[in-house]
Amino acid sequence: MNSALAVDRLHFAFTVTFHYLFPQLTMGLALLILVLKTFALRAVDEQGREHYNRAARLWIKIFAINFVMGVVTGIPMEFQFGTNWAQFSRAAGSVIGQPLALEGVYSFFLESTFLGLLIYGERRVSQQLHWLSSFGVFLGSWISGYFIIVTDAWMQHPVGYRIAQDRRIELSSFRDLLLNRWALWQYAHNMIASVITGSFVVAALGAFYLLAGRHESYGRTFVRLGVVAGSIAIVLLIVPAGDQQGRLVTEHQPVTLAAMEGLFQTAQGAPIALVGQPDTEKMQLDNIRLWCPTP
Repeated sequence: MNSALAVDRLHFAFTVTFHYLFPQLTMGLALLILVLKTFALRAVDEQGREHYNRAARLWIKIFAINFVMGVVTGIPMEFQFGTNWAQFSRAAGSVIGQPLALEGVYSFFLESTFLGLLIYGERRVSQQLHWLSSFGVFLGSWISGYFIIVTDAWMQHPVGYRIAQDRRIELSSFRDLLLNRWALWQYAHNMIASVITGSFVVAALGAFYLLAGRHESYGRTFVRLGVVAGSIAIVLLIVPAGDQQGRLVTEHQPVTLAAMEGLFQTAQGAPIALVGQPDTEKMQLDNIRLWCPTP
């Protein structure tokens, strides 16, 4: 902590970590709210329609609160690109500024506009139009996630750029930027993880209702939705999303893979350390609790 770089890293890490708690939940909830609104639209009787609409209404309120917190905590992060990483912003601003601007101008406005209709328009528009507003919120939040991930993916695996005469980085292919292979798999991995987060929260509230003996019909609905959606998402998170992103790390960032595995020396058939504390001075892992050697 004796350098400006360490302070900047800690400052940015805290901002990003705290901010990400909110969009991680809202992006997952957006899909689950859409599912509840779809159930309401397809219900055969008025009682079932009202049941799913009330269930969706609860999560829309929770979504809105977390959406606001995500906006408030995300704005300082945008400024920190210019304060903490000014040199990087000067050099690569014409590239990373493209997806960040698209996220704000298109997907964020799409999400926030339809969120207003979703919150206040249920009794003013038809059921079909209200369902469409839930789809708009889902679409806006997931497109927003993609543009942000495109920015990070370019920093992990730069494509579609050239170095100008003044040494600044210029965008040469907008298509390559948006269709970066790293971004596609990172996006799949991230959004599936957000569904898991939303599913756990929904199922947890449902379990609380059932254990407390309150709102048991909604508790069963929440547990069923959370467990089914979460179980599917967990499988997809591992294969293919996690596997393919891990392959990209192996191919393009072998040093990162070594850090993830806790390896300080290159080795053939290296064992897997499940628990360990890295000692960077002695170049070894301390307090190793469990090893899983390869055959």
